[in-house]
Amino acid sequence: MERYRTTMEDVGIVAKLADLKEEHYRNTLALSTLIELLVEKGLLTREEVESKAAELDSFMAHLPYPMA
Repeated sequence: MERYRTTMEDVGIVAKLADLKEEHYRNTLALSTLIELLVEKGLLTREEVESKAAELDSFMAHLPYPMA
């Protein structure tokens, strides 16, 4: 037997997505702020940040196990 979502359930899902979008924005802002401060204080260079980001990105692109 199939169960169809109600309009209120759809509204709830959309609200959760909006909350996730806001949380993603705040997390991105916090990370960007931290990186900028570390670069400004001379603790890291942009090149070091970019290099590490590329390294981690390549690792994530070749995970040793399948993603579901």
